[in-house]
Amino acid sequence: MRRPKLRFQTIGISRRLLQLFFCGLVFFVAYVSYSEQKTKIVLTGSSTVAPLVLEISKAFEKEQKGVRVDVQTGGSSRGVADAKKGLADIGMASRGLKPKEANLFSHTIAVDGVAPLVHASNPIKNITKLQFKDILLGKVKNWKDVGGNDAPIVVVNRAEGRSELELVTGLLDIEVSVIKATMIVGENAHGIKTVSKNKNAITYMSIGHAIREMELGIPIRMPKFEGVEATIESVKKGEFPLARPLNLITKTKPSGIAKVFIEFARSTKVKKIVEDQRFIPTTN
Repeated sequence: MRRPKLRFQTIGISRRLLQLFFCGLVFFVAYVSYSEQKTKIVLTGSSTVAPLVLEISKAFEKEQKGVRVDVQTGGSSRGVADAKKGLADIGMASRGLKPKEANLFSHTIAVDGVAPLVHASNPIKNITKLQFKDILLGKVKNWKDVGGNDAPIVVVNRAEGRSELELVTGLLDIEVSVIKATMIVGENAHGIKTVSKNKNAITYMSIGHAIREMELGIPIRMPKFEGVEATIESVKKGEFPLARPLNLITKTKPSGIAKVFIEFARSTKVKKIVEDQRFIPTTN
């Protein structure tokens, strides 16, 4: 008669242990999830800012053990929108905030320029604002009309939501809808690849990004724009017609690990990283 009783007690103990085990498992999963939220930073947006932030993230993760930084592209508009909606901890934008975005917080980490970009074999030496405008509007359709070869101009425009598009249309005072594009590209890499494979193509690109690609041997070049060389130095001196800030965007005043990351990205610790990416540091 004692054995069944002993068996009943054992089953009771097993059930209690099982309950404790599952309670502990639930607590552990919740703890891991909470810890990941505290040690993971998500950034989305500009494909110009992204490579710089990726390099900064590597240095940051070495300094802040256990922290992971997730960087996603999609354009400046996505970065601003995701930060505003709380879909990203930090947005990346290669432009300043617009008046309707004034309730957000902007943190500049570098400065860059935007310039016309052609194939390396294109002999054109200089493009004026009027020429560039007429090319985009389809009024000038052959390179010979602006000092180049006798060949049709292939206009590679930038997609909606890209800061380069907004900067160029603003400078030239034209609407996006009137641009006569042969094709439209989004990411910087796509635009560079397209121009490097078409000797008659023209687009406009981050100066820093273009310089990095040229140093790797990609057959592209930036002619003078309004008589000014498209260089880091001309942007730094304020001589180049198109310059812009590279910003990190937050919905509210940054706090926690996001604040630590932004402070790191704006510090002298990353000055060499910014320069190696061919951008202009905002730190001394």
